[in-house]
Amino acid sequence: MITPTDIKKKAENKYTTYLQSIVEDIPFQPIEIIGDKKPNNDTNKFEQELTELINHSKEKKGYGYFVKYQKIKTKQHGEQDIPTSISFNTESDYLKYISKEKETAKFKNDIADIFASFPELKNWVCKYPSKVIENDWKSLLKVCKYFRDTPKPQLYIRELPINVHTKFIEKNKGIIKELLDIIIADYINGEEKVFEIRFNLKFDEPSIRFRILDKNVSQSLFNDLTDLSVPVSQFQRLNIPIKTVYIVENKINMLTFPLRNDSIVIWGHGFGIEVLKNVKWLNSKHIYYWGDIDSQGFEILSQVRTYFPSTISFMMDKETFELFNEKDKGTKSNVTTDLKLTKEEQELYDYLKTNDLRLEQEKIPFEYANKKIFQIN
Repeated sequence: MITPTDIKKKAENKYTTYLQSIVEDIPFQPIEIIGDKKPNNDTNKFEQELTELINHSKEKKGYGYFVKYQKIKTKQHGEQDIPTSISFNTESDYLKYISKEKETAKFKNDIADIFASFPELKNWVCKYPSKVIENDWKSLLKVCKYFRDTPKPQLYIRELPINVHTKFIEKNKGIIKELLDIIIADYINGEEKVFEIRFNLKFDEPSIRFRILDKNVSQSLFNDLTDLSVPVSQFQRLNIPIKTVYIVENKINMLTFPLRNDSIVIWGHGFGIEVLKNVKWLNSKHIYYWGDIDSQGFEILSQVRTYFPSTISFMMDKETFELFNEKDKGTKSNVTTDLKLTKEEQELYDYLKTNDLRLEQEKIPFEYANKKIFQIN
C-alpha cells in the first residue's frame, strides 16, 4: 500500500507542473496521486499501513491529501475499506502538505513583477520556474532594466550605474545571459560566449605581445618603441604598415628575433593564438608560423590556418628535426580531426604523434635559426 512518504515524494514531483499552471494562469485542479503498491498480504502490516495512511490524511490532520475508499471483500483481510484514490483537492491542502506555502507566495509575487516589466519572459519563466524561485529578482530586474535602456554600455561591469552589489552581475552571469538574450536580442553579439563581449561591455581582455622588427616603423609610428603589449581590441585597430608577420611559439625567440624590414613578430603563446582570429588586417600580410616540432606545434599551425589560410610554416620540417632531435618525449595528442597541413607537414606530424617525439624551439641553435629566418623572402 502506498505510504505517506510515497505520497509526499510524488506530490513534490508535481510541484514544477503546478508552478507552470500558475504562469499560464490556469486555476488549480485537484492533484491526484497514483498508488501503485498493492495492499500487504500480512493482516497486521496491512492494518498498520492503513492506519498510517489515514493518520497523515486531511481527515486526521485537517489538511493534506484526501483518501477515497471502496469497501472490498478480500481473501486475506475479509471485508475492508481499501483506498481507491488519493488527491489534494485544494491549493492550500497541497502547498501546506509539501511545505511550499511561503515559496509559492514569493513565486507569485516575483512573476507578477517580472511580467509587469518584461512580458516577453513568460515562456522562459514557464520553462524554468525553479530559476525564478532560486534567484534574487529585485536585483535581476534592476540589471535587466538597465540593459533594456542601455543595450550597449561599453563600460566595465563595476562601472555600471545599477544599484546592486558590485559583484552581483559577476556572480550571476549565467541567468543574466539567459534573460538578456531574450530582452535585448537585437543588440547582442550572438556568436560570442564571453559575457562581456556578448553584451557590449569592457573587460580585462587578453593582450598581444609583439616586436617591431623595422626601425623605420618603430621610429615613425611608435616613438622608437619596439617591444609592445596591447589589448586584443586595440591590436585589431592597429593595421601596422608592414608586409610580413612572424608568429613564434616561444617568448624568448620573439625577443631575440632578428630585425627585418617591413616586419613584426608576434608571441603566439601556444593555443592562446586564438586571440588573433579577429585581427582582420593580418589577412593582407605574409604570415609565417614557427612552433615546436611536435604534434601540438602542428595542431597550433593548423589552428592558425583556420584564421589565416595562407600561413607558411618555417623551421618545422624534417631536416631541422633530424639535425637537433634529442629524442625528447612530447605531450600525447588525442586529436583525430583532419588538420590543415601540407603533405610534408602531415607526414612529420604523423611520425611525431606515433612516436611521441618533440623538438622544442629553444633547442634550435640561435645561429641556425637566424640563417633560416634570413632565407625567408
